[in-house]
Amino acid sequence: MATVAELKAVLKDTLEKRGVLGHLKARIRAEVFNALNDESEPRPPLSHENLLINELIREYLEFNKYKYTASVLISESGQPVVPLDRQFLIRELNAFEESKDNTM
Repeated sequence: MATVAELKAVLKDTLEKRGVLGHLKARIRAEVFNALNDESEPRPPLSHENLLINELIREYLEFNKYKYTASVLISESGQPVVPLDRQFLIRELNAFEESKDNTM
């Protein structure tokens, strides 16, 4: 019969292999942040430059499937929940988009 320690090890290994454990840890961190977030303390206004920088960071996080990290960024920074239009970003940054793979 398996011991409790062995069952815990197998469960942890299975959750890690499925990618669930990382998601659970990230979700717990996000929820702890939300619980500790002091809504009574106003955030400084988000500058135009920071808005663009945060949007680039969000795009990177979402591209790499770091959705919980992106949700913490949005919550903590005051970034709008709806992403900025990609064409707007390209114009503002004087960038160009590669037509083959939609990268900037």
